[in-house]
Amino acid sequence: MGFPISAQMVARSRVVAEPRWSPDGQRLGWVESFAGRADVVVAPCDASAPPVVVTADTGCASVGAYGGGAWCWAGPDHLAVAGADGSLVLVPVDGGPARVLSREGRAAAPAATPDGSRVAFVLETDDACAVMVVSGAGSGAPVRVSHGADYAWDPAWAPDGSLVAWHEWDLTGMSWDASRLVVAQPDASGQVVVAGGGAVSVGQPRFAPDGSSLAFVSDESGWWNVWTTRPDGSDARQVLAEEREHAEPAWGPGQRSFAWSPDATTIAINRNEDGFGRLVLVSKGSGPTAGGAVRERSNGWHHALDWGMPGIACIRSGARTPTAVTVLDPNTEDRRAVARGPVAGFESAGLVEPETVTWESDGAVVHGLLYRPPGVAAPPMLVDIHGGPTGQATVSWSARTHFFVTRGWAVLAPNHRGSTGYGRAYTQAMAEGWGKIDVADTAAGIRAAATQGWCDPARVAVMGGSSGGLTVLLLCAQHGDLVRAGVSLYGVTDLDALAASTHRFESRYLDRIVGLPGKVGDRYHDRSPVAQASDIRVPVLVLQGDADKVVPPEQARLVVDAIRNAGGTVDHHVYEGEGHGFQRPETVADMLDRTDAFLRKWVLA
Repeated sequence: MGFPISAQMVARSRVVAEPRWSPDGQRLGWVESFAGRADVVVAPCDASAPPVVVTADTGCASVGAYGGGAWCWAGPDHLAVAGADGSLVLVPVDGGPARVLSREGRAAAPAATPDGSRVAFVLETDDACAVMVVSGAGSGAPVRVSHGADYAWDPAWAPDGSLVAWHEWDLTGMSWDASRLVVAQPDASGQVVVAGGGAVSVGQPRFAPDGSSLAFVSDESGWWNVWTTRPDGSDARQVLAEEREHAEPAWGPGQRSFAWSPDATTIAINRNEDGFGRLVLVSKGSGPTAGGAVRERSNGWHHALDWGMPGIACIRSGARTPTAVTVLDPNTEDRRAVARGPVAGFESAGLVEPETVTWESDGAVVHGLLYRPPGVAAPPMLVDIHGGPTGQATVSWSARTHFFVTRGWAVLAPNHRGSTGYGRAYTQAMAEGWGKIDVADTAAGIRAAATQGWCDPARVAVMGGSSGGLTVLLLCAQHGDLVRAGVSLYGVTDLDALAASTHRFESRYLDRIVGLPGKVGDRYHDRSPVAQASDIRVPVLVLQGDADKVVPPEQARLVVDAIRNAGGTVDHHVYEGEGHGFQRPETVADMLDRTDAFLRKWVLA
């Protein structure tokens, strides 16, 4: 028998991320974060000594929703770290003062030459984002090597240090709409676009250990697959051509969904199978595509892959597998967890795997994941809508989902059109459709749940964060007959205000998913929850952080005031110091307990 997971269990969990082998294969480092603080931890591969926090004086950049690429090895004895204050610092592993390599702007995604003599990194300011190169010795100012793009991410070095590659795009859209891979010399000369351009999304450049080719992800085939090309852009081939995705949308730098073997003969790929993850090993071939033999190695999601002589390091998780830094032997079934994020005890709570489900909406097939509480007939259902809206509900670890399932809720996680994981056409179906397609697809999913017997149709609630919050509020306004209550976490409520105030990264996002301002009539107004607040007749809970720069707290206040002025029922709470996504343990615990109490009152009573 299981037990209900407590809010405190969820809140006490750490986040582990970004495992990396040292160049000599003697040590493994990773990021641990808790309560808004992140640090790099290093341990010997033979477990002869306990892990040690290396960045106690500097901290490191967040690896949360919009963060990643916090650090790298710079030779066997130093780390290049994007500090919590935005600087780039060189940190000795065995003690000693850190050396500042860059003080300006916000550093991210450092990548060092194998000897640590040079470090490429992303430098973002309020009006630019570029790839820079700086001496690992700290001599001289950083030199800009990327030019002409609004955003440049994820630099990667050729093994001999002669070339640096990166991922770039322009703010006419987001990187998953159209982007490019560029290769240049470290002095910024000889810049060549080797992949992407036009209506093709690319990312994650990574040179083979022998320097013979460059691997990357591209959706040129209609699916994000791993490709290889020569460093000059010739002889481009798919490593594994399939209607499965090998990457997720680049909401932050530092994604590593594939990794080269040390001998450059094989590539490990995290394959997305309708939301379930699987690690596959693909040997390089020499036919029309580069694909060779494929071996399925491990079930589950395998993020942040790094393949060194000691094995494949990754962050592994699944529906019933709490997140852990894991090392896999590529040749055997051996697998060991090095460091765990969530606290102990979850496995005894009677966790369940979801099932993949589909339904029709306006003639299209829509995908989703359904978690059913064991032994509960006609359970209440919580529809949990992912953010983005360019994102996906996946079968990776979600303590929040289990919090509700272990309380007897069925949880439906819809992947409405516009979600990733089902090919480029499915993602691009959101074009100018946000606030319409997502609402229609989710409403259709709720109706399907009723007809298929997935839940008690009289006890349905909807919950979502960020863009998912907008969908929640519009569902409450337009489909109050389907839902009993809604929960919006830092949700979007006014599209005009969002377009005018959100951060630079998403400053042109709405051009694609809503339409060009000034050319789509009253669409921004009509699809905003604040404009439909008088139609919201079901109770709504609105939770917001007062330090949110993505969806400013004014967005929450606007819809709360509008609902109250129209005579509706709304609970509103603002968390001091929280940004876009809640991190502090006390906030996470309160959010879950507050939501649980709200749903019990308005849905279960």
